[in-house]
Amino acid sequence: MCGITGYYSFHKSISSTNILEMNQAIKHRGPDDEGFWLYSADQGISFSGNDSTQKIKEQFPVLQDINSDIALGFRRLSIIDLSEKGHQPMLSENEQIIITFNGEIYNFKKLRKELESLGYSFHSTSDTEVILKAYQEWGNSAFAKLDGMFAICIVDLISQKLILVRDRVGMKPLFYHHSKDGLVWGSEIKILLKNELVKAEINWNGVYTNFLFQTTLAPQTCFQHIFSLEPASFMTIDLKDYKISKEKFWKLPSPLSNDISEEEAVKKIDELLSESISEQLYADVPVAIMMSGGIDSTLIASKSKSFNANINTYTISYPFSEEEVKNASLAAKHFGVPHEIKKVNDDEALEDLKENIQHFEEPYSSFEVLINAAKYAHDKNFKVVLSGNGADELFAGYSHTLKLNKWLLMRNFNFVNPFIFTKDKFSQRVKNYFSQDHMFDFFRQSQISMRPLEVKSLINPDIYGKIDLHLSKYHLSEAKNYAGYFEYDMKYSLSSHHVFRDDLSAMKYSVEFRYPYLSNSLIDYVSVLPQNIRFNGVQNKPLLRKTAEKYLPQAVLNMPKKGFSFPVSHFIKNEKRVRDFIVENLESLKKRNFFNAAVIDEWWNHQEHEYDWVKIWQLVTFELWYQKYFEE
Repeated sequence: MCGITGYYSFHKSISSTNILEMNQAIKHRGPDDEGFWLYSADQGISFSGNDSTQKIKEQFPVLQDINSDIALGFRRLSIIDLSEKGHQPMLSENEQIIITFNGEIYNFKKLRKELESLGYSFHSTSDTEVILKAYQEWGNSAFAKLDGMFAICIVDLISQKLILVRDRVGMKPLFYHHSKDGLVWGSEIKILLKNELVKAEINWNGVYTNFLFQTTLAPQTCFQHIFSLEPASFMTIDLKDYKISKEKFWKLPSPLSNDISEEEAVKKIDELLSESISEQLYADVPVAIMMSGGIDSTLIASKSKSFNANINTYTISYPFSEEEVKNASLAAKHFGVPHEIKKVNDDEALEDLKENIQHFEEPYSSFEVLINAAKYAHDKNFKVVLSGNGADELFAGYSHTLKLNKWLLMRNFNFVNPFIFTKDKFSQRVKNYFSQDHMFDFFRQSQISMRPLEVKSLINPDIYGKIDLHLSKYHLSEAKNYAGYFEYDMKYSLSSHHVFRDDLSAMKYSVEFRYPYLSNSLIDYVSVLPQNIRFNGVQNKPLLRKTAEKYLPQAVLNMPKKGFSFPVSHFIKNEKRVRDFIVENLESLKKRNFFNAAVIDEWWNHQEHEYDWVKIWQLVTFELWYQKYFEE
């Protein structure tokens, strides 16, 4: 787990101060080592950095201010093969192929054996070297063989190509800026903004989807000309003519018409989950499991002990999370693993609030609870933490999914929409409901964010008039059943939202989150199962619940879906300093003339609906995002 940076300046060599500053901006992602590779005049040279280990400094000169056309930067968080043999950028024996890689490949031992049988030898025990030699053997076909989370940059001087790759479901982020002057990329957007080829500008199309979906839909970001490489994709740039092409190396399988029984499916899911947990527990550093008290993470903990007798578990306790904490403790005792509870009080929750919000590179609709979870893991010296994230998307876990069948019926009455003329809030909610013509619209409504008409009333008409409101380019297959909804959950709820924010939260404290539910084999298997055993419209996660029955206490199995979330509304109602914090930032925002000040006041002064605070928090985080990335 690490951070990668890089640039390719098309027409002129630029100063290495760019890559040095880019690498420094993500020191938090990799405090254990750093490295560089620069290319100019048909020659590539490796360098160490000020934060490199002493052995690396003895091997490579420390990078000073020189010019180059291509530069690769790397920050290392040592997880597997802690020696300098895992140092990056890593070069092939002939120094013609160079790789930087952020992530973990869980099947790297299997791939290594296969490559050894083909005659390859290895100098390290790292997964990075396996990727490098897999690419040498199979070229771009190697990416589909990788089971894990990854963002990769490969410079292939033999074929004169530069390749950027992102894993199947986007567990590791990879952003890039492309212009006539060059290509800049990195693990976080804040890296790109340190490069002289990149200027921070608002992308209102990205802001629009952010306000509607609680996250910006990839490949857009909230920054103009900065994009998120889409999951399961690789982008190739020709070093000679600068032409760029993109390809998918995997797509989500479609359901099959087969007669698999629920019993057979449960047995296979149990096996595949065990295999995934076993592989993801592998590390040369301490590993822990973060338990929220629900089925997902608790099932992982229960199955982990047979693979690691010394596994540790912990739970973060927030206000109103008493039931989850109680169930987590009960479960840990039930299957006999050490368990600690970290209670986050109000002061801790609000500590560094502004800094934590600004660490994220787009507006958001809540506090990010996983920052506290990552900080606790860091303080306890756990470099690797297994998470239950991904189970809700894979197994139909969200409560709004249960409304799907009703919507499929009610959408037949959408013809009433044009006949709703009244402007009161209830009528507007009804009008919004009967405007959901597509599965994409149903998914949007389920995210509990601003509605399209609210965004229209909010944004300055001059800005709003330039926004591309036609979101059909984000539509997927639009199958009229659960399989159609499943695609949106996997692509947008998971890739653009949860694991992206997980990564930023964890890496802020140099911690690696892993996701056993998101192994290649588990996703491939569950995706093709018959819909009737994956989704029944009555109970969330029916298949996973069946799988967990023989492992978990009834109290955990019976607990309704609640989510690992922070009670923002509680703090708004009960903490004057939070209300003052909100008012201060809203007042600052109103002066910018981006938004209608009267609408902001109306939303703030009339908190009626259960989730009215979400819109306010999106505005507060927009203001803090703007301050951080456009004014500092």
